This record gives sequence, C-alpha cells and structure tokens, in this order.
Amino acid sequence: MNVPRLHPDTIEQVKQRADIVDVVSEHVVLKKQGKDFVGLCPFHDDKSPSFTVSPSKQFYYCFSCGAGGNTIKFLMELGKRNFSEVVLDLARKYQVPVQTLQAEDRQELQRQLSVREQLYEILAITAKFYEHALQQPQGADALAYLRRDRKLSVETIQQFQLGYAPAGWDILCKYLVEQKKYPIVLLEKAGLLVPRKTGDGYYDRFRNRLMVPIQDSQGRVIGFGGRTLTDEQPKYLNSPETELFDKGRTLFGLDKAKSAIAKQDQAVVVEGYFDVIALHAAGVTNAVASLGTALSIAQVKQLLRYTESKRVVFNFDADRAGVQAAERAIGEVATLAYQGEVQLRVLNLPDGKDPDDFLKNHSAKAYQDLLDHAPLWLDWQINQAIANQDLKQSDQFQQAVMAIVALLGNLPNPSLRTHYIHHCSELLSQGNSRLTQQIEENLRLQVRGQRWHGRSQKWQTPGDRNLLEECEAQLLRLYLHAPEYRVELRNAISAQDLEFSLSHHRFLWRQITDIEQDSLDVDLLERLRDRTHNFPREMSQVYSLFELDEKTQRDILRAPLVIRSATAGIERVMCEKRYRHFLDLWQKTDLSTTPDLGQFYQQKAYVEKQRITELDRLRQVSFVDLVQAPIAVD
Repeated sequence: MNVPRLHPDTIEQVKQRADIVDVVSEHVVLKKQGKDFVGLCPFHDDKSPSFTVSPSKQFYYCFSCGAGGNTIKFLMELGKRNFSEVVLDLARKYQVPVQTLQAEDRQELQRQLSVREQLYEILAITAKFYEHALQQPQGADALAYLRRDRKLSVETIQQFQLGYAPAGWDILCKYLVEQKKYPIVLLEKAGLLVPRKTGDGYYDRFRNRLMVPIQDSQGRVIGFGGRTLTDEQPKYLNSPETELFDKGRTLFGLDKAKSAIAKQDQAVVVEGYFDVIALHAAGVTNAVASLGTALSIAQVKQLLRYTESKRVVFNFDADRAGVQAAERAIGEVATLAYQGEVQLRVLNLPDGKDPDDFLKNHSAKAYQDLLDHAPLWLDWQINQAIANQDLKQSDQFQQAVMAIVALLGNLPNPSLRTHYIHHCSELLSQGNSRLTQQIEENLRLQVRGQRWHGRSQKWQTPGDRNLLEECEAQLLRLYLHAPEYRVELRNAISAQDLEFSLSHHRFLWRQITDIEQDSLDVDLLERLRDRTHNFPREMSQVYSLFELDEKTQRDILRAPLVIRSATAGIERVMCEKRYRHFLDLWQKTDLSTTPDLGQFYQQKAYVEKQRITELDRLRQVSFVDLVQAPIAVD
C-alpha cells in the first residue's frame, strides 16, 4: 500500500492507544519484573534478558546493545519498515480513525482500507449464512451429527457459530453476489470461491460440509474450517491464506480462551476444532488449537502474552501422528523451553484418546487432574526415548542413551543437567543400583562431549579458514550477482543447515536477510551499498564481493555445480572439526573402564569421516557434470 503523509492527530492517537507491552509481546517473550517487563533483546544475539519494557513510560531499552524507543520505533526497527506503514498498521489494529494531511489522498487511502473492512463484513455475513443453513432441512444431517455424535448443546453450537455449507456448487456465491451485491473479486479474496478450471466462473469452496468459523483474537471471522459429512477427502478443509487469514499465526478459540488463560495462568493447546469446543463446553475454557499445521513459534508467542508465568500444555493425541506433532511443536519452541522462557508440559490422555473422546466418558475434573499432573516437556521426551526400547539389548540401550544425550546436551543450566543425568541413569539402570553410578558417569561424559557443537576454533586449521573464506565468498557472490539462483542458494544452505562461520560473511548475510524480509523485489546491491555509511567498518570487509569479476561470471554459468561444491566445502570444514574433536575424546578415554563411552566416540568419529569422504566426492567435477553444465572458457 502506498501510504500518504498522516495527520498528526492520527499519529498522536496511535501513540496513546498502542500499548507497548501488548505490541512488543507479540515478538518477544516478556516476564514481569517489578513494575517493568524483561526479555531477550530481538536486536542482537542476547543470551540473558537485557531487554526492558516500561509500561509507565511506554518505552523499551536494551542495556546490552543500547536499542531503545517507543512502540512505533520498535516496529520500525524490527521490520525495517517506514514510519507511516507502522502507524497505519497500528491504527488498523487499535481502530483509530485515519486522517491524512492532503485531502486528495484521503479518498484513495480510505478505499484501500475499506477493502479489509469489506472482507471482514463478507466473512461475518457468510458465517451467519452457514448458521442459518444448519437450522434448515438441508442441514439436518449436520445438526444431528453435532447433537448426537458430538453431544453438543444448542448453547455451545451457538457460542461457536457452527453452521452448514449447502451441497450445491454455487449457492453461497449466488447469495453474496445476487442478493448482497458483493463483487466476486472480493469473495475470491476472502477465500470463499474457487475459479473454475475452464475459466468461465467460480464455485463455492465449501460444499456439503459442517462449518466452523475461525476468528482472530478480537473475535472477527477471518476464515473457516469445513468438516466433510461423507467419505470425501480431505476430511477437514481450511480457508486458504488471505489478507486476513494466516494459518501459521492464528489459533482457533483464542478469542474465547484468552481471558481464561490469563485468569488460570495457563494455556492448553490441542489438535482439533472439536477438542477445543468439547473442552470449552465442559468448562475447560483455556484451550486453543492450531489449524491443521504444525504449531509455530508465532502461535506460541501469542499464547505467552496472556499467561504471566508462561505455562503452556500440549495435549496432542497419543497415537504416532500425535506424538510426532508434539515433538515438532516442542522443536519449534525448544530454544525458549531450554532458556526457561516457557514452562512447557505435555499431556497424553489414557488409552490414546483425544480430549473430545475422553470427555464423553469422563468428567471435566478428571481431565483437569491429568492436566495438573502433566509432565514437563523434557521428562516427556526422555520417556519417549526409552519407551518401547528393550534396555537389555545393547543396540536399543545405546539408541536410548544417544537420544537422552542429545536432549541433555542442550540444557544450559549445569545444576539442571546434573539432576537429569542422575534421573536418566536411574531409568536406564532399571533399578540396579550398582549400574546407576557407572551409567551416570558415562552419561556425564557423553553429555559433556555432546555440548560441543563444532563452533569452537580449537579444532580449526589454517587450511579450514582458507576453504571457508573461498566457499562462503563464492556463495555470497552468486547470491548478489545471480538473482535467478537465490532460491536455490537459500534452499541449499537451509537443507544442509549451514551457517556462515566467518564474521564478515555472517554480517553480510544478516544484512541481506534484513533487506529481503522487507521485500524480495528490490535492487539488493543498491540497498546494501546504501547501508555502507551505517556500517563502514563491516562493509569495507565485504565490499569486494559487490564487484562482478571474471571468476564470478564463470561461476554464474555453472552455478549449480558451484553451489554444490561450495556448500560441500563449508560442511566439510565443520565435519573435520567434529572429527578431530571426537577422535581426541576417544584417545583420552580409558577403554578398560568405560568401553561404551569409547565406542560412542569412535562411532561419532567414524560417521564424520564417512561424511567427509562423501563431501570430497561432491566437491569434485565429474565428466557427467561437464556434459550437463556449460562452463565458461577463458
């Protein structure tokens, strides 16, 4: 949107209404400390909370990097956005009337703003349409399903505005276009229609489905979830991503749960719409659900805004898919959990039931009791590592040990590591007190080795440094001068989980990422040169990469081979460092007293050496490569 100059009255009202704690907590996990709030600074690599937010002063400040300002500056710095865009977004959020300095700009701005308001209106009317259809003869089967199979009361059906999408191809479309006179382009923008493949019209996205409105935290309908009443696939169909609906940032039921989450100081996350509905109907009103996708860090941070002690319980199904969903969700928030920024627990209900099934045969109090005794996420993961393993079998015992070591190696708190090492040694020894002490010592040594992640310079040689300099520079030059390969480059870096190890390259990559977060459609080199005056020292170290030299021109002609070779080279350096580290640990291990530990280090070193051999092969250019890829000739 092209934002004109805003009137000072609008800016002042935004400043007054936009609470800084409310805004910052969408991006930073904040904890109350006296009159203020503290958290990890989003503007630098903060290891301990140095970022303070003052509600009374409506001001933030980082005591480590010196970042500070008001609500508007926070969003400008965080998103690299201009002043007017931030003010306009805040005006929308806090429903501040927007005025412009130039009267002629006002009409165009209001037109752009009114599109969003019309989308909200269309979706609200559609929800009412579906509600009405549920009560008609055509919705009888859907209503019977809710009342008979789901055991929902009339009050609960009304509270969640449940409805029915008629079976015809274009019933909703005709209603909204012919009776309500909405432009068909807006209906498509709202995610309600799908264009026909023949190109001669549209049909309703949802047909013959039980409809569940999805609302934002303010209670406005932004999308729908539709459950089939037949064998049609998919079983659940969600609205597509729209200007209003972002699946990865939306939680079903949050509008109804946020007060209870704040009051009970705890949020419960379940898998499905009807789990949330059943829990709310039973009086457990602090429950929400993700929307058919893996729970994201953005969704978790939304929840943490409402619970002062940051308590969240994942209650996913106990089947394989549910366990995997829980593990993915834990992985998403693992950094916060390890740092103690979220008090995370995991609940699996007896007999593998989901909350909806459980509540059909048990009371809300029985569910709440299980909720109150849900294990901490780390205890749950440790139990998962040991579950279904025959610890008397050496291979399964070692698998359990390696899984536990990987978990405990990430714990930053030494006393907590000691506690869990002792706890796990007791679990692994299965009550054999004579083995407990030996296993505990072995675990301690393995965890100590696991906590080395390959970033130390101790195991790096001058040759490693030279190879890193060459390979990282190749990738960055390609990224800067060959836009057509940027997606492939990012995918390659992401797939190998690579990082730029040299500080000047890491700095440049951060600048590139910052610029492209704002927009991908920019002149990247020009924007980077514009930043030279802000970072003269850092930019002087990478400015040579901005020039398109002959070697880079040749690399562009064979870009896929260069990407493969350079990423393999970077990974090889990391593997070499890890290999030297584990080989040193193996050489220092007394094999007569701790043979399992020696075998563990030996296996780790062997795996790294095997990978190094494979990476050396990837770095070579074969005859097939020469045939398939054009190479420049001097």
